[in-house]
Amino acid sequence: MFPLVAENLVVEFQGKHVLGPVDLRLDKGDIAVILGPNGSGKTSLLKALHGILKLKLGMVRWSCLETESVGKQMFVFQTPIMLRRSVFENLTYPLRLRKVSKAEANQRATEWLDRIALSASMQVPATRISGGEKQKLALARALITEPEMLFLDEPCAALDGKTTNEIESMLQSCVENGTTIMMSTHDIGQAKRLAKNIYFINKGKLECIQSAKTFFVKPSSINASKFIAGDIIE
Repeated sequence: MFPLVAENLVVEFQGKHVLGPVDLRLDKGDIAVILGPNGSGKTSLLKALHGILKLKLGMVRWSCLETESVGKQMFVFQTPIMLRRSVFENLTYPLRLRKVSKAEANQRATEWLDRIALSASMQVPATRISGGEKQKLALARALITEPEMLFLDEPCAALDGKTTNEIESMLQSCVENGTTIMMSTHDIGQAKRLAKNIYFINKGKLECIQSAKTFFVKPSSINASKFIAGDIIE
């Protein structure tokens, strides 16, 4: 069963064509990676699928009722948004919104703090921790809700190797536990490590959708070949 299907997706912003038309079906349990040059529409595609951007045309269909899909998906931005609360409270907040008991929310938050090595900073204001710690916290805050669908926009941009490795391990674990992931990245190496399928986008259009194994050997678009080679795409 596909968790979501996009049909004839078109997005315009201030009268300018930004995205589409896009048609895609996302595999359940997939790590789907969106690749493309800067300004190609990677973030716009993620936001359109998640529902942040208003569609000019087309529709997104979920494998459940649309009202149910809202509570089953999460989005983590490239620049993490921290609540003006402690690290611990940032983790319990989404659970309390979902009517999880205080005792259970506290227990799950404590477990996640241990997983992301932030137990010692649990009472520190989240706005004061480092960039890498914020990214791990934002991801943990999304995963603590056990989402069926997770959207990630450049989750490891500007992070060091150690933090990138920790985040990639978290993503692989959550897919094993049933979460489907769609993420953008500028890092071809990361795409090779994580992706099951690649979505290559250029100038707002999906030029190819291929398995990662096939894409990196024989991409089906000329621009994708140039991108892999590190050439400039005009």
